[in-house]
Amino acid sequence: MTGIPLSVLDLSPVSAGSTPQQALRNTIDLARHAESWGYRRFWLAEHHFVQVASSASITLIGLVAAATETIRVGSAAVQLGHHTSASVVEAFGTIDALYPGRLDLGLGRSGHRGPQLRGEGAPPAAPPRETEVRDGVVIPPPFSPGQFLNLSRLLAGQAALQLPGAQPIEYTRQVHEIRALLDGSYETPDGVALHAVPGEGADIELWLFGSSGGESARLAGQLGLPFAANYHVSPGTILETVAAYRDSFKPSIRHPKPYLVVSADVVVAEDESAAQRLAASYGHWVYSIRSGAGADAYQDPDTAGALTGEQRQLIEDRLATQFVGTPAQVAARLTALQELTGADEIVITSVTFRHADRLNSHRLLAREWGLTGANGSAPVDAVVTNGSR
Repeated sequence: MTGIPLSVLDLSPVSAGSTPQQALRNTIDLARHAESWGYRRFWLAEHHFVQVASSASITLIGLVAAATETIRVGSAAVQLGHHTSASVVEAFGTIDALYPGRLDLGLGRSGHRGPQLRGEGAPPAAPPRETEVRDGVVIPPPFSPGQFLNLSRLLAGQAALQLPGAQPIEYTRQVHEIRALLDGSYETPDGVALHAVPGEGADIELWLFGSSGGESARLAGQLGLPFAANYHVSPGTILETVAAYRDSFKPSIRHPKPYLVVSADVVVAEDESAAQRLAASYGHWVYSIRSGAGADAYQDPDTAGALTGEQRQLIEDRLATQFVGTPAQVAARLTALQELTGADEIVITSVTFRHADRLNSHRLLAREWGLTGANGSAPVDAVVTNGSR
C-alpha cells in the first residue's frame, strides 16, 4: 500500500447485552493485538453518559500503556472544557513517569461547545451543497450540530461535567497553559511560577484534533503541532479542515513540516457481503447519537430492525463514508483518502457487535496494508475466534 503508518482509535463500545466491564477488557485485548500487528498508535476517545466505556479516557490510557510494551498510546481527544490544564498535565505526567516516551496527548474543543450547540454565536449556515466524489473519496454536505434532533441530554451532560458556576477557559489559552506546564514555563496571571510534578519535562507528544477549518486546525498549524482531522466524524468538512491546518502551519523544532493524521471508520471482512452484514447496525448506532439520545449499546446486526427513510437521512453522510468491504477494497479507499488529503498517517476506528469481528477487521487490514509487528512479523493469518461482546 502507501507505506504510511496505520493507527487505531477505540471508544470501548458496549454491545447490546454486554457490559462496560467487558468493553474495557475488549479494549485491552484490541490494544495488545494492534501492537502485535504493527499499528503505530492506539488512541482512546473521551465520551460521557453514553454506552461507551472510555469516559475516563486518561485512566484507560494508563491501563493500556501498562498492558502493552511498544505501541504509542494517547487521547483522541481530551475534552478540555471538562478538565483543568494542571489536571491533564499531571495525569499524563504520571503515566509517562512509568511508561516514558509512549504518550500522545491529543486535545479537543468538545467541552467548549455548549453555546454553539444552543445556536449562540454560531456562524451563519453554509449554503447547502450536493455530495461530491473527489478522486474516489466521498465528500458529503457538512453536518451541523444544530441538526441534532434533541440537544437537552447533550447539554445536560456537559453541565454535569462542570462544577456549579464554573466556566471553561478559552480553548487557545488552555492549550498554551498545557504547553507551558509541560515545558516548565508556566506562570499564573500575577506572576507566580508553578511546576507540575509529575508532568513538567515529560516526553509527551502534544496533538490537536479538529473537525472543521476553525480554531483547532489553525492553532495546530500556528504552533507547529501535529494535527488529527476527523473525517469519520465530519466527512463533509475534511478538505477545509486540512487546508486550514496546512495554510496556517509554522515550523517548530519538533515538527519542521506539517504532520497530518486523518481518521476513517472501517469494517473489514474476508468478503464484501460479510463486511456489509457486520456493518448493518452501524447506522442505528450513529442515529442514536444524532437523535440526541447519546450512543446506545451497539446492536446485533442479525436482529436490528431497518431504519426508516427519515432516520437514514439524518445519518446519510456517515453511512456513505464508512469504509466497508474486503481488505483490498478498504485499503484502496483509505489510499484514496490519504492521497486526497496528503495525510502522513491514517487512524481507523471500527465498531462491530462482536469483539472477534472487530479484531479480525483490524487484523485483515493490517495484513493488507503490509504492517509488521514489533518483532518484525506480519499479522497472523488465523481468524480470531474469541466470541465475547
